Amino acid sequence: MTENVKNRVIRIIAEQALIAPGDVAMDQSLEDLSIDSMALVEAIFAIEEEFDIQVPFNANEPDKSEFDISTVATIVAAVEMLVAEQKA
Repeated sequence: MTENVKNRVIRIIAEQALIAPGDVAMDQSLEDLSIDSMALVEAIFAIEEEFDIQVPFNANEPDKSEFDISTVATIVAAVEMLVAEQKA
């Protein structure tokens, strides 16, 4: 695959928000994108499947998770870190 991590994560987030990937900005929160808790869980599963990684996210306590979901940029950064750790 030639898509980089950022584009792939944005595509997954856009699918859950039911918008075009070009409408997703890095500084937006999931709330800004109208992604509810169910769509968030689906996005996490899609990210895990897309990258073959385990995301350290607790849907019952998202604020206490090691996986920062505060913005699209933090999600991308966290996925990039998990992908790099997997390759190491």
